[in-house]
Amino acid sequence: MYESFFKFKGKPFQLNPDPSFFYGSRGHKRAMAYLEYGLHQSEGFIVITGEIGAGKTTIVRSLLEHLDPAKVVAANLVSTQIDASDMLRMVAAAFGVPSRTLDKAGLLLALETFLVSVAASGKRALLIVDEAQNLTPAAVEELRMLSNFQLEDHALLQGFLVGQPEFRDIMQSGEMQQLRQRVIASYHLGPLDSQETRGYIEHRLGHVGWNNDPAFEPGAYTAIYGYTGGIPRKINTLCDRLLLGAYLSERHTIGEADVREVIEELKEEFAAAGARAVHTAGAPHHPQGLAFDQLALERLQVAPELADQVAGMAAGFDMQRIEARLAGLEHSVSATLNVLNQLLQAVRRDAPASEKTQ
Repeated sequence: MYESFFKFKGKPFQLNPDPSFFYGSRGHKRAMAYLEYGLHQSEGFIVITGEIGAGKTTIVRSLLEHLDPAKVVAANLVSTQIDASDMLRMVAAAFGVPSRTLDKAGLLLALETFLVSVAASGKRALLIVDEAQNLTPAAVEELRMLSNFQLEDHALLQGFLVGQPEFRDIMQSGEMQQLRQRVIASYHLGPLDSQETRGYIEHRLGHVGWNNDPAFEPGAYTAIYGYTGGIPRKINTLCDRLLLGAYLSERHTIGEADVREVIEELKEEFAAAGARAVHTAGAPHHPQGLAFDQLALERLQVAPELADQVAGMAAGFDMQRIEARLAGLEHSVSATLNVLNQLLQAVRRDAPASEKTQ
């Protein structure tokens, strides 16, 4: 909507990770340097952790874009809560190794054969596991076992494990001792500082042809940093709404007051969404006759920092789209049940009399 109004070549603050928008803050450059160091080592594991929305996936995708396919065969795997055998099948699928009819022994043999063929062709195999905090201890152990595959004195597989902060705690557990011995480097990606937040915003705007329209006043950058805490995804959400508001008001300047106004809108939207969720789920009866969904949210004593954080989380949800999808699903289910009911009635009409009397 606002792209043409401000003469942008594209949308500067999309939520989906896009490596073309990679911003090299101190933390992001350091995380990238650790991954590149790992590539040169050609063995073991590199662990990168960071807060939700800190830009971990963008770093990984940026790295993948710059890999030379003539030297590295890379597979990117987004993990879920899976058991050990499923982990092996997901790794096989990520590398394009057929595995549907294989048992575990056959699966391991197929993976080893593939990795040997990669090494024989003068290439290296790299497995990147995103959302690593979802891995079960058994699945992590399978990854460690895969790192044991060697050809002469060369490791056949290298792994990058990327996850949220809780993965650091998981790594410290006793079950992960053997994996820790295979980790050659680890890094925790923190948020941007206030200067980097401004640089990040201007970098993304410049990527789509921004010519200081709209102009961001210094106070706007300060307010944006105060609300987002330097988390890139939260910055994207807030700035996207700021640009939309400026477009709707036909403004070519964004100041601190504009940022505060949008922040309040986000808080109100979150409060309204929370109230709708409580009402839909149904609340237990209060002893004094006051239903839970009738409680005034403003009575809750919540610190401003926590309220800002919660509102930022809510900003990433498009409630209207979710509600529309639910309505479509309800319609589909209703239509399916109607068809099944008609078929059942037709069967009953055609059934022999003896069956109808039973």
